[in-house]
Amino acid sequence: MSGTQPIRGTTLRERTAKAAVDDRLRTSLRHATDTFGERMADARAGLGDPEGMRRLARSVKADVLRRLPEVLSRLADQVQARGGSVCWASTAAEANAYVTAVAARIGARHVVKSKSMASEEIDLNGALEAAGCEVTETDLGEWIIQLARETPSHIIVPAIHRDRGQIAEVLSRVAGGELADVPEELAAFARQRLREKFLAADLGVSGVNFGIAETGTCVLVTNEGNGRLVTALPRVHVALMGMERVLDDWDQLDLFLALLPRAATGQALTTYTSFITGPRGAGEVDGPDEFHLVILDNGRSEVLGSEFSEMLACIRCGACLNVCPVYRQVGGHAYGWVYSGPMGAVLTPLLLDTREAEELSQASTLCGACWQVCPVGIPLQDLLLGLRRRAADHSGRMERAGWRAWAAAWSRPAAYRASLRAGGAVRGLASMGVSFGGWGAGRELPELPRQGFRDLWEKGKV
Repeated sequence: MSGTQPIRGTTLRERTAKAAVDDRLRTSLRHATDTFGERMADARAGLGDPEGMRRLARSVKADVLRRLPEVLSRLADQVQARGGSVCWASTAAEANAYVTAVAARIGARHVVKSKSMASEEIDLNGALEAAGCEVTETDLGEWIIQLARETPSHIIVPAIHRDRGQIAEVLSRVAGGELADVPEELAAFARQRLREKFLAADLGVSGVNFGIAETGTCVLVTNEGNGRLVTALPRVHVALMGMERVLDDWDQLDLFLALLPRAATGQALTTYTSFITGPRGAGEVDGPDEFHLVILDNGRSEVLGSEFSEMLACIRCGACLNVCPVYRQVGGHAYGWVYSGPMGAVLTPLLLDTREAEELSQASTLCGACWQVCPVGIPLQDLLLGLRRRAADHSGRMERAGWRAWAAAWSRPAAYRASLRAGGAVRGLASMGVSFGGWGAGRELPELPRQGFRDLWEKGKV
């Protein structure tokens, strides 16, 4: 598998330790996630039966995933029947090759993009730039981090880790002069600069929130007008969709459009909900000459039907990030790849077979807050436990032998008592830097008393 690779040379513990002492980062995270949490609670209260809708959404996604090849085939057939083209991309490399080939065929030099985590996953920007294209992210948050040469820190708020002063510094470098850290003025500057990019673009690239198999429609949910400019102004539009982001029909979409914005930003409905069905038709005055849908696998088919299959029901709302006590302290970059928070701690190890990805299942308290807010009821804590079990199967022989010995010792009263008496020695080893295969690093063992309760009981002192 190719695409954006995780951070190498550092461990999860090192990245989280660095983020946890960044007060400016934590202030930005706390402000944003608290705001989203309050808005989400208010928005959910406006639903007649939020729990019933959540159960229904989980059931719908489970049914679609069981029939995924069939549903995707119907989607592709409908796209093609309406004049669009479909690419089935098994890997990131295949998806990138298709998009760059389209760009080369039409002579594209300027590419504009709306926010797409799937494009981050495959590093589409890097592939297009290597092919000679200038690529501009047009979502304001994505544009900011592109200029800062960073990656998204949140799946719906890419620049959540930066405050307005830091954003002003980034945009001032582009402006060639100092900009005030006034949100309205920064947005006005971005609007003016990005409009030039829209008008010059040959190729527009977007993600897909939902694909509707019934009509071959791609649904784009945004809070900025850039989504419509990217998909309507350039003469060619390429939509990149993870294979799991498909629904049967408009009735199902109605359910998910009621859940997604409330879970994501606390809105009853996002500012723009766009429905794209093929290229511009006869007599239509706007829209692209060509429409291409890239259906991305990139490891998802291996997850389908496994014990982790329910992760493919994720609708990328970001609600789990906003409530996660780990994410709220360290932000997205500590997770080392495109997807962060609880959903990233599950999805990343499923898509990337690396040591760095495998350790992400440890980035959780297993408190269950993520499951409680998930609009489709994904049991993320159970999936994280499953990944921990899988990681334990991959661990070294010595570590597994050590834990088996501990379990055997504490299952026998005499051995248990002996181990407690030896606890002082164990604590001494830990204080000298022995980390027991890394498990003890960062953990403080409890102070053990000279005499335990059993000793005092036998001496008649209790």
